[in-house]
Amino acid sequence: MSDKNKDFLQRSLDYHAKPVAGKIATAITKPCASQEDLSMAYTPGVAEPVRAIAEDASLAYKYTGKGNLVAVITDGTAVLGLGNVGALAGKPVMEGKGVLFKKFADIDVFDIEVNAPSTEAFIDTVANIADTFGGINLEDIAAPACFEIEKALKKRLDIPVFHDDQHGTAIIIAAGLLNALQIQGKTLETSKIVCLGAGSAAIASMNLLIKLGADPALLHMLDRKGVIHSERDDLNEYKQKFAIQTDARTLDDAITAADIFVGVSGPELLSAEQVQKMAAKPIVFALSNPEPEILPELAKAVRSDIIMATGRSDFPNQINNVLGFPFIFRGALDVHATTINSEMEIAAAYALAKLAQTPAPAEVLLAYQTQQLDFGMDYIIPKPFDPRLKSYISSAVARAAVDSGVARKPYPSHYPDSEDSQTEQQLFNESQSLFKKLRGLFK
Repeated sequence: MSDKNKDFLQRSLDYHAKPVAGKIATAITKPCASQEDLSMAYTPGVAEPVRAIAEDASLAYKYTGKGNLVAVITDGTAVLGLGNVGALAGKPVMEGKGVLFKKFADIDVFDIEVNAPSTEAFIDTVANIADTFGGINLEDIAAPACFEIEKALKKRLDIPVFHDDQHGTAIIIAAGLLNALQIQGKTLETSKIVCLGAGSAAIASMNLLIKLGADPALLHMLDRKGVIHSERDDLNEYKQKFAIQTDARTLDDAITAADIFVGVSGPELLSAEQVQKMAAKPIVFALSNPEPEILPELAKAVRSDIIMATGRSDFPNQINNVLGFPFIFRGALDVHATTINSEMEIAAAYALAKLAQTPAPAEVLLAYQTQQLDFGMDYIIPKPFDPRLKSYISSAVARAAVDSGVARKPYPSHYPDSEDSQTEQQLFNESQSLFKKLRGLFK
């Protein structure tokens, strides 16, 4: 191991250990400086909200932190690229997810690591503690158990349950592809898609693309045994949906004349020669992390007409889940949604795609040390530090929740397009003006 890598690893350990252990903590939101304050915070003052909630459970949103509290829950079976490391070892990742929720959408998080002996026990554990929360973010749970877990919890609970590895990834992929297709002059309905990988992210992503109009007959999904085709008898119920009639058996077969390649698999599994075999103006989303299925420089060396995306921040067009989940939950929580449904997911994808088509604000240019970020082949998806994400995504999700009948509150008055709100453009202009003033102070 190089000295540089050793230094990075040590700095990572120090970051997590100092000055206090871990990355998140709780905070007190009410005064607590007098006897009167204590009598309100605990006994006897606490009795009155208890009585109110006992009579009307919905008042928990008014008198407790439930409405802004999300549980980030894992069993540790599929942690990042590290595999089944166990529930406790997954805690640093769950705390990290909490940091992102708070930083980008001001949502509070309890991270919960469940060491359950079975899928059923995990489901029961989460269901039994769900009253505490306004939403549940499932994380780093291996397929196919993750599908069963999410399905069961959505059926049992009346709060949003969202497996980000599935749907968060799918939403960001869909948004990027919608823009890439527009730039390349293609349509989702007529595009041949090759998906290398058949885990939770791949299946959820392809399901969402089908809902958006992709033709299942033109979609070739591959697992470790090759193309998922109709003659295979080794497919679980989730893969079976993608079994098509085709003579293609390998990636080399399937990639011929493909318009879109989506890789959610492993490093260096797509060759430059295979990229050459794709259709004119191809789109390649090589999302394996940290090493993509093919490096952008290799793909672009053989195809000057290609649009590339990866999961890495050091290349253009990063497909990053932080563009989605904080703001999706923000919108869902703000209308007390009972679920996150397909309408809300699709609304998030379209809103994210639309945002990339507008010029990036000064804050983003400064953060990424660039002079310009304009919609095009190297900018098909917004950057995570774009301050407009919260407004765009959260409002779209909230609106979809209201329109699809899963909201228990009306569309918030402070959101764009509500009767009492300022227009989105006014808010943007004001933020730009304020930023310029602040930047001038620190020159």
